[in-house]
Amino acid sequence: MAGRRRKKMKLLSETIRGNRQVSKGQRDEQLTQSKLPTELLEVIFSQLSLRDNIRASAVCREWLAVAVSVRMANKPPWLMFFPKYGDLYEFYDPSQRKTYWLELPEMHGSRICCAKDGWLLLYKPKTHSMIFCCPYTREFINLPSLELMYQLVAFSAAPTSPSCIVFTVKHVRPTVVAISTCRPGKTEWTTVNYQNRLPFVSSIWNKLVYCQGLFYCLSLTGWLGVYDPEKSTWAVHSVSPPKCPENFFVKNWRKGKFMAEHNGEIFVIYTCSAINPVIYKLDQTNKVWVEMQTLGGMALFANFLSSHARTDLLVTMRNNVYFSKVRFKGKRCVSYSLNNGRYYPRKQRYDWGEQDPFESVWIEPPEDLSTLLQW
Repeated sequence: MAGRRRKKMKLLSETIRGNRQVSKGQRDEQLTQSKLPTELLEVIFSQLSLRDNIRASAVCREWLAVAVSVRMANKPPWLMFFPKYGDLYEFYDPSQRKTYWLELPEMHGSRICCAKDGWLLLYKPKTHSMIFCCPYTREFINLPSLELMYQLVAFSAAPTSPSCIVFTVKHVRPTVVAISTCRPGKTEWTTVNYQNRLPFVSSIWNKLVYCQGLFYCLSLTGWLGVYDPEKSTWAVHSVSPPKCPENFFVKNWRKGKFMAEHNGEIFVIYTCSAINPVIYKLDQTNKVWVEMQTLGGMALFANFLSSHARTDLLVTMRNNVYFSKVRFKGKRCVSYSLNNGRYYPRKQRYDWGEQDPFESVWIEPPEDLSTLLQW
């Protein structure tokens, strides 16, 4: 009798152990099946406060890696919209898809020229006055008056920096340009005429960037002019304009282009309502534009007046071009993915030449959100 009991107990013990092993295997399988993609985890973790981020990072090694990467990720620029009426300005964060508002009556009657390092350069057509403005701190720095017709303006650094210089160029004749420069604190602009070896026509559709001590200007027809403020020299380089596909030559194609710089590299984006964007990088050694199939993890933020490039963003934002257009009542910024070869949202090809070039600009986000109204 005792022997039978021992035998039954042994069989029961083996059955329990077997069930435990199966349960553990099932749990492992369930954990594997419920594992979230890294991209989705980044989106979730990016919404957390620093304290909650640190707490979540203690769950497992994978969550730790994602939590740390989000903490160290760069912030993308925000899209700032200038109202046609009133003094309420809209700011859109493309990473969080959130909209904020800020009332800035001091900027009433101003037109945006460009943005850099969190500062705006404004122009008041009625008085020809030019003003630097930091919208988040409401700090203003005045420049001498200058009448702007159809030319663009760019500056090298924040106006609080000693290296800041403001630059604009306009053509007098096809082979002669007038370049005006000024530094904060000066009482007048310096204007010098330069002779071009190649024709260079200025337009509001030209593109300007400052890169490693030089101002690069892409003309309406694609010729590249370069100004050195230290040497006060100007030259139109014999770099053939970026080659566009045959079906690219449609209405407004010359206007739908953007230029940005990053770490000494110059990028140009050509867009068209009929086909996908084409991106080029300037090969400064061989003096040619090279078409790019990937941005290598970088993201471009395209705008008529000031385009930007960023690295070390969230994975979901990398290798994308973000345009200064928001759809679905402010819930989605129009973008193009080089990985997938398509626009998001779908069917968002746009004739950028018909858009008001002064309605928006990309700007650095604020450190403190307490002064903003959230929508």
